Amino acid sequence: MKAIILAAGYATRLYPLTLTRAKPLLPVAGKPMIDYVRAALAPLEGVDRLYVVANAKFAAQFQQWADNAARPPGAPPITIVNDGSTDDNSKLGAIGDLRLVLEREAIDDDIVVVAGDNLFSQPLAGFDRVGRARQTPVLAIYDVGNLEMVKKYNAITLDPDGRILFFEEKPARPATTLTGIALYYYPRASIPLIRQYIRDGNNPDQPGRLIQWFYTRTAVYTWRVPGIWYDIGDRNSLAEADRIFASIR
Repeated sequence: MKAIILAAGYATRLYPLTLTRAKPLLPVAGKPMIDYVRAALAPLEGVDRLYVVANAKFAAQFQQWADNAARPPGAPPITIVNDGSTDDNSKLGAIGDLRLVLEREAIDDDIVVVAGDNLFSQPLAGFDRVGRARQTPVLAIYDVGNLEMVKKYNAITLDPDGRILFFEEKPARPATTLTGIALYYYPRASIPLIRQYIRDGNNPDQPGRLIQWFYTRTAVYTWRVPGIWYDIGDRNSLAEADRIFASIR
């Protein structure tokens, strides 16, 4: 299995902090955001390589991070993939970046995909087992506890087994506080569908759009994220995350 961290965005809402530093490399409670992602992925079974897709502006920063990252026994090697974009106008989009990694690295395997600005307080042990058992895509979900917050993300409806029955990006009137986050499992058999999504001219940005397209074509199940999940979008949320994660270290 391969793990792919999406880290090629330009995070313009965090300017000027992200003018000279990639968002996933900004520190939270004393360490880069991407370190939380890597630590959370560590318990997943059978990951033999970790890919980080970055833009041309910050690829060297990520390479420096990878070169200096601790390598505990069994940790997969890290490959930085430069998507070649240089600004927000030339970016490929999250789904476009996913397709780039699949094609450039000739990946023919199960994959776990996660956004590089996700913060997790607990390891993601067990996330991959749902997909392996069912051989279907899996979306990680989290209860944000606030209907207004769900409007920023997506609304989902599930059957009793956790299969997605309805998915809508940025809903106007969400009915529950559960939302899907940017953490996905795709079995090897679903990779041709990812290619088809791009080939058919669909929006290559916002990875949730891929799930919205997928669940009408194949079964997509869900898995609840344990502990605290935090999504950093602006300087206020960065400061809040720094306070929260400093208190739980």
